[in-house]
Amino acid sequence: MSSLTPDPVQQFRLDNKVALVTGASSGLGARFAKVLHAAGATVVITARRKDRLDGVAAELPGAIVIPCDLADSVQRENLITQTIAQCGRIDVLVNNAGLGHTLGVEKETLEQFREVMEINTTAVWHLAKLSGFHMVQNGSGSIVNVASMLGLVGSTPVKQANYCASKGAVISLTRELALQWARKGVRVNALCPGWFLTEMTAGMDTDEGSQRYIAQNSPMPRLGEEHELDGALLFLASNASSFMTGQELVIDGGWTAR
Repeated sequence: MSSLTPDPVQQFRLDNKVALVTGASSGLGARFAKVLHAAGATVVITARRKDRLDGVAAELPGAIVIPCDLADSVQRENLITQTIAQCGRIDVLVNNAGLGHTLGVEKETLEQFREVMEINTTAVWHLAKLSGFHMVQNGSGSIVNVASMLGLVGSTPVKQANYCASKGAVISLTRELALQWARKGVRVNALCPGWFLTEMTAGMDTDEGSQRYIAQNSPMPRLGEEHELDGALLFLASNASSFMTGQELVIDGGWTAR
C-alpha cells in the first residue's frame, strides 16, 4: 500500500498549537473555537461577554477565557500579554470579531463609521501586529483575518458602506502583512464568508424578503450553514495551507462569481 508524505489528513491537525479567536462568545466565532479545539489546539477565546465565553469554554476542555473589549487598545494589548503569559506562545490568530450598521450613507454618522472601522479594521491590524511580533520571534504562525465577500463587492440593496469599507480594508491589509512576513515564517490570509446566519444577520433565515433576495441573487440559493466554514478555517490555520499567504478564500455560494 502506498503512503503519502506528509500525511494529508495530519496536516490539518493543530496539536500543541495555541489559537486565539476573537468574537468567540457566539455565532461563527464560537464555532471557530470549537473547530480549532477539535483539531487539537489549545484555544484562547475572547469577547466582551464573559458569561457567554464561559458557556463556550464549558464545551472545550482546557480553553482559556480572556474577556476583552476590542474597541479599547489597552485591552487589546492586555489580551496578547495575558495569552503569552498563560500559554507561552500564539501560533494561530483568528481575527473574527466584527460589527456593522445597516443604513444609507446619508443617514450614517461619522461616529458609526469610526466605530465599525475600529473593530473591523484597526483592531485586526493591532492584534495582528502584536501577535505577529511573537510569531516572527518563533519563526512560524498563521493569521486568519475574517473579512467578507462584501469586502470584494458592494452590498446594496443591503446598505452598509461602513461594513464594506472595513472589510475591503481587511483584505488589503491581509495582503500587505503577508508580504512583510512571508520570509519570516508567518502566513496571513483572509477568510471571506458570504451570507451566513450570525447575530448581524439575525432574522434573514425567516424573513420572506431576505429569503427571496438570497434565492434570486445567489447561484446557490440559500444561506451558508456554519459548518460549511470549518474546512476553510482549518485549511488556513494549519500546515495544510503552508504555501499560501496573502490570499482571500471566499465561501459565498457563488455570490461573487456572478
